[in-house]
This record gives sequence, C-alpha cells and structure tokens, in this order.
Amino acid sequence: MKQISYLLLIAVVAFSCQKEKKEAKVVVPEEIKEETPPVVKKFGYILDHFSVVNDTIRPGDSFGAIMDTHGISRSKVFEITNKIKDTFNVARIMAGKPYMLLKAKDTTEKAQVFIYQNNKIDYTVIDFRDSIIATKRKKPVKLVEKTASGTINSSLMQTFDDLDLNFLVAYNMADIYAWTIDFTRLQAGDRFKVMYTEKFIDDTIPAGIDQIKATYFEHRGKPIYAFRFVDDSINGSIDYFDDEANNLRRAFLRAPVKFSRISSRYNLRRRIKYYGNKIRPHRGTDFAAPIGTPILATADGIVTKSERKGGNGKYVKIRHNATYDTQYLHMSRQAVKVGQFVRQGDVIGYIGMTGNTSGPHVCYRFWKNGKEVDPFKQDLPASKPLADSLRPGFYKHIEPLRTALDSVPFKPQETIL
Repeated sequence: MKQISYLLLIAVVAFSCQKEKKEAKVVVPEEIKEETPPVVKKFGYILDHFSVVNDTIRPGDSFGAIMDTHGISRSKVFEITNKIKDTFNVARIMAGKPYMLLKAKDTTEKAQVFIYQNNKIDYTVIDFRDSIIATKRKKPVKLVEKTASGTINSSLMQTFDDLDLNFLVAYNMADIYAWTIDFTRLQAGDRFKVMYTEKFIDDTIPAGIDQIKATYFEHRGKPIYAFRFVDDSINGSIDYFDDEANNLRRAFLRAPVKFSRISSRYNLRRRIKYYGNKIRPHRGTDFAAPIGTPILATADGIVTKSERKGGNGKYVKIRHNATYDTQYLHMSRQAVKVGQFVRQGDVIGYIGMTGNTSGPHVCYRFWKNGKEVDPFKQDLPASKPLADSLRPGFYKHIEPLRTALDSVPFKPQETIL
C-alpha cells in the first residue's frame, strides 16, 4: 500500500512539473532594429550622396566666380558655359535668386551640379560630373480650388488685406473688371465673391494663382458676373463673359494705372494752383501713384511719340486707330520707342514728376477724332462678342459655376476692420 502511495506521489509531481513547463513563457530577447534614415531627394538628386551648399546669388556674383570658389577651374567654366549656352545663359543669373550646389563628398569637395531656381516652379540643372548637360525643369505643382468673399469698406486691396486673402486674386479681379468697374471709385458696401485655383509646391508652399474660374462683383448695387471661357479653341483664346454671354473686355482700359486714385479729372474750367489759381483747361485725367509705378497702355496701338517736352515732361503718345489716340505725361522714364506696337496692358513707362507737376502722377489724355475729350464720358467700343455657335456650350459651362458661386456666403461686413 505504501508503495502504491509513493508511486502516486511521484506521478502527481511529474504531472505538475510537465504542466509548469507547458505554461512557462519562452522569453525571446527583443531584436534591436536600427532605424534607416529617410532618403532626402530634391531636384531629382539624393542629397546624402553629395556635400550640399544652399545659397543666393548676390549683387556682383557671376557663375564663374561661384564655380571658382568651389574648385572649378576657369577652363572648365569656359567649357561648361560654351556647352550649355543654347539652354542657359549664365550671364543672366540674377541677384536674389536661390541656387544649390552639389559637391563631391570627398577631400576635393569639387562642385558637380549647379541648380539655379528661376522662380518658385521653374529651375535649371547644370550637371558636369561626367559629360556636361543642362536641362530646364519644373517642380510638381498641385492645384487647389478655393473661394473667397468680402465686403468693401475702403478699397479692394485693403479688404483683401483685412481678410488675409491672397492679393494676387485682387490683381486678377481688377484685370477682369478693368473695363466695367472703376476701382478708384468703389463704394463702402460693394461686395464680391470669387472662385479660383491656387498653385502649391510640396503641398504647402504657395506658388501663385493659376486662374480665376468665376467671380461676382456687386458695384453700386449692380451685380456683374464674370466667367472664364475659351472663345477660340483653335488659338486657345480665353476671355471673361457675364451671365448673358457679353464680353467684359472693352477696347480701352478705364485707367492706365492699377489701384491708383484720380487726383484731378478732366475739367475745362479748373483753377490750377501751379499757375496762380488761374482758370486753365485741364484736358486730362490725373492718376496719382508712387514714383516708379508701371503705366499701362489702355489699348492696342502704335507709339507715335516717346520724348521729353516742356510741361509734359517725359511722355508717350499712342495711335490706336483712325479714331482714337491716348497720351501719358510726367513719366520718370519711358519703356517704349516710336514705331513700336503695344498691346493693351503693356507697360509703356513709369510714374514720375517730370514737367509741370506738383506730385507724382500720370496725366492721361484721350483724343477722339483729333479732339481731346473726357474718356469717362465716352461710349467706348466693346470687344468681339461671343459667337452664336458657342453660346449653348457657354451656358452649359457656367451653370455649375454659377450655382457654386451663388452658394458662397458673403463675409459679414462687421468682421472687416
């Protein structure tokens, strides 16, 4: 009996040990993984393969001087510039433009690749490691559709600033409505809505406005829609039309300067302080703006005068057709020559104070059939209307745009400081 009990005890102990072994957890030492650093790639190059220099072109810098600083001989610089001259003129590098140098990761640290950033999107790569190759490239751009709205308290630009909106949208809107709205005479309470696409690099870096798709401007109680539309598919011509397919563009801009103010209007009985308050006809419209502000041609035409003469100071005169001429006085300098053809909106000079003037402005004069007249009282000709054959497609195109635009709420006026 004792022997049986002893055997049972041994069996119980053996079973318990076996159970404990089964339940015991096997502890495996945790494997320590080394983190692989992320691969940084820019402009198509893995930066870890090079010694990288980021810098900016300074006044007086030249391509040759930059190369010399980073170990490239004059003979090699000559070879590079001669080989790439059809793609990139190194003499035209501009102060303020950023560049990147990729250098050898060895004791020589010689430059191997020069990357010049023309603007936020375009850049030029000059690779001279083995053979010499220059290529023009673009950074990937993402388009983001946006909307904005506001109510005017003082000026369009001030409203955009108050609402922290991209001022480039305001410039584009001013171009669209340049023939229909006088932006120097906006009223408090005028309001707008706009749909546009903005360009971004690396998803976060703004790179400008792509296009205004549709906009609405309520000026003095009158609503004016504008829709972007390709009106010539062969030439890719694009214009803006209202909701009734009327072209918003006119043969003449309303003003030769963007966002300026009218300091003096056409007035045949104006008393001029400069001439002792005597009555002297003022046959022009004065647009005041800071010195150096670009002056724009208000319509297509041929430059007939570009000179300095007496009280006019430096000025430009343009012949538009058999009916109309315009003149722009008191420039700091002209930007066009006699005989040159200019397009509407081209810069023809810059605001100055030459001639008889007491402040920086451009005196804009307007001739019709050889007689000086007030341009704001003229029924100026409209541009070519939208062809009847294109109207069905236009109305179909604007329907969703108008629905989306109408659904954008106006920012309450009280939110504008």
